[in-house]
Amino acid sequence: MLEIKELVKNYGKFTAIDHLTVSVGKGAVCGFVGPNGAGKTTTMRIMAGLLKASSGSVSIDGVDVTKNPRVLREKIGYMPDFFGVYDNLKVTEYMDFYAGAYGIPYKERAPIIDNLLEIVDLSDKKHSYVDALSRGMKQRLCLARSLVHDPELLILDEPASGLDPRARVEMKEVLKQLQEIGKTIIISSHILPELAEMCTEVCIINRGRLAAQGSVQQIMQKLSQKRIIHVQPLNEMDKMIRILKEQPLIRSIAENTKDVEFDFTGTNEQLANVLKQLVLADIPLLSFKEKEGNLEEVFMKVTGGENV
Repeated sequence: MLEIKELVKNYGKFTAIDHLTVSVGKGAVCGFVGPNGAGKTTTMRIMAGLLKASSGSVSIDGVDVTKNPRVLREKIGYMPDFFGVYDNLKVTEYMDFYAGAYGIPYKERAPIIDNLLEIVDLSDKKHSYVDALSRGMKQRLCLARSLVHDPELLILDEPASGLDPRARVEMKEVLKQLQEIGKTIIISSHILPELAEMCTEVCIINRGRLAAQGSVQQIMQKLSQKRIIHVQPLNEMDKMIRILKEQPLIRSIAENTKDVEFDFTGTNEQLANVLKQLVLADIPLLSFKEKEGNLEEVFMKVTGGENV
């Protein structure tokens, strides 16, 4: 779907993006994260056609959009981190204005606008003035605006910025719906826990380069080359630990009051065999699962502790 190849952006002697290469598949929700000044917003603005790259390419469905701006206009919807709204317009007038800007015939606009306002849960505000909306509602309205021409790719720069907890939950629900209808979404955010919940994968950008890409778990495993497994037996704790100590792929067994954690360096098939050994030994298990990593931990490891 999206292919960024050897992208470079120079500002004089300063290199904001340094031969960045990223690939995002259709239907993915990809989180762009990185320290301040890492090049996230610059990359997004080049993808949106607002900045010209020094070199490299950005392709959508095999078309280099840096050379074909009309294709870019048709295929992407862009929601910037800072945006303007027209306070003296009603919500439907605001949407109609942008529909006209994208060349949508007048007679076709009303059903499109009604559908988009329903998706972002603003149907009951369609006749309200924009300046009467809360910040969260304005954010959702701007998201609806970016969808008016039915783009395949959405580029959202800090869509939850400045929102209260309730409004952030509402925004997450809208993005979930968009993923379900097949939109590919690139999203940046400083709120890492929520970004991890929304995204199927993350791209960590550091000093203008791609530092890591994949799910949080995939990146964690690649960084540490081990997996942390949590096991909680109903009883037979000592017996279980003896069996675990006999397994060659298990390291660093830590016994807690009611459970055990250990480092595992094998494959899923080998991990399944460990579980099989415990079951065959008649050890009643309440849980046997891999401990999930978190995006903050991954971010700190990849970037060396630089601030997001």
